[in-house]
Formats: sequence, C-alpha cells, structure tokens
Amino acid sequence: MTAWPHVLSDSATMLRRNLRHMQRYPSMTLMNAGLPVVLLLLFVYVFGGTLGAGLGGVSVGRQAYVAYVVPGILLMTVAVGATGTAISIAMDLTEGIVARFRTMAISRASVLTGHVVGSVIQTALALAVVMVVALLIGFRPTTGPLAWVTAAALLALTTLAVTWLSVALGMSTRSVETASNLPMFLVLLLFLGSGFVPTETMPDGLRWFAENQPFTPIIETLRGLLLGTPIGDSGVIAVAWCAAISLVGFLWARKLYERDPAHR
Repeated sequence: MTAWPHVLSDSATMLRRNLRHMQRYPSMTLMNAGLPVVLLLLFVYVFGGTLGAGLGGVSVGRQAYVAYVVPGILLMTVAVGATGTAISIAMDLTEGIVARFRTMAISRASVLTGHVVGSVIQTALALAVVMVVALLIGFRPTTGPLAWVTAAALLALTTLAVTWLSVALGMSTRSVETASNLPMFLVLLLFLGSGFVPTETMPDGLRWFAENQPFTPIIETLRGLLLGTPIGDSGVIAVAWCAAISLVGFLWARKLYERDPAHR
C-alpha cells in the first residue's frame, strides 16, 4: 500500500492510536507543560528581579525579565516534549509493536508519521498552557495578530523539526531509559543561548557558540515577533535551521525504521 490515499488513511489510523495514548496517559502532556511552567515561575520570581535589572530598556526588574524569558521558555517546552517523543517511540520498539506493524499491510511511513503528528499536537497543547501562565504573570505581547500567527507558525516548524530528531534518537537506542536521556542536550542548548540571559554577557568563546547554535536565532525571532525587538537575519537563519534539523531527523528516522530489525 504505497498510494497516497492509503498512506494518508494509515497515517490517520496511527495518529488516532497516539491520540488515544495521550487521553489514556495525560500525565505525559502535564509533564511537558509542568516543567516549563515551574522553570518560568522560578526564573521570574526567584531570579527575575536581579536578572531583569541588567537588561536595561524602558522597564527593568521582574517585569522586564518576564518579557525577555518567555520566548526561551516556549522553546524549553518544545525541548521537553522531545523527551516524551523519544520515550514513546522507544517503547513501541522495545515492546515489539513496531515489529508487528512491519508484518501488516500498512504504509511504513504511517507509523512514524502518526508519532510525529501526535507529538506535535501534544507539544502544542503544552505550549498553550505555558502561554496562558505567562500571560497570567504579566507577559504582554506588543505586536499585532499577524506577528502572533507568524510566531505560532515558527513554533510549529520548530516543534516539527525537534520531533523528527527525537523520533530518530528514540529509534537509535535499545532501551527506554536511554531514550529518555538522549534529548536532554536540547535543554542544555537553551541554557547556552539567548533564552535566559543576553549573549553579550557571556565570555567570548561561549558567546560565539551561543550566537551560532540553532536555538538562539529561533528565540530572537520569537522575541521580535512577540515584542517588536529587531529580528535582522535571525528569521531566515531560524527557518533554515528548522528545515535542516527536520531533514536530518526525517532521513535518519527513516533509515533506522527501514533497516533489518535483527540488526538493531
């Protein structure tokens, strides 16, 4: 079954399977939103007064830091969601579900597509929760609806890219425990970028890395779309990074899925 109607039908079936898992185990969605919310509250109410004082601008202190940190926390939500995706795909592999799917007359692409689309939806729900909390504690976007829609589109593109990468990471492991740890470097990248402090405050070597890693241009673009700060070439670079990560993750995941299971 390789015709597009069959691929779409099988993908929809796999998506329903993953959505039912979400309904049956809502704790994963709550965790995806809960950790970023805790970090948001921690950075704003514990560190925000001090960190915000160093930002300058029209407002200073905690209010300034709320505006600064929210784009980074939104990306943190995407990174945390990657862990759940890797765990989910690793569980299917270790429990033999994927091996069973291989013997069935279904599109091979549908198995991975169902995981990816389901994970994107799950992350979108977590992002909505984080944004609501951000608004409740004082985050106020200053741009118009078109910029907000563009920011949402960039978050969706970033989520898609990170999800494909996390699927590949989950398939590259032999245990759920390993799969749960592999995506953690994504969280580390957020701390080594402009998500929590300006890169100008970092030592030269670390500053170079922070300014040239994938998450920084995405964060700066989100910050510009939501708060009206200068974007420059960050938007183009952000989209290019998302496209590259999506392509690498997709090709890597497909290669791992199509290889002989006996060689896992």
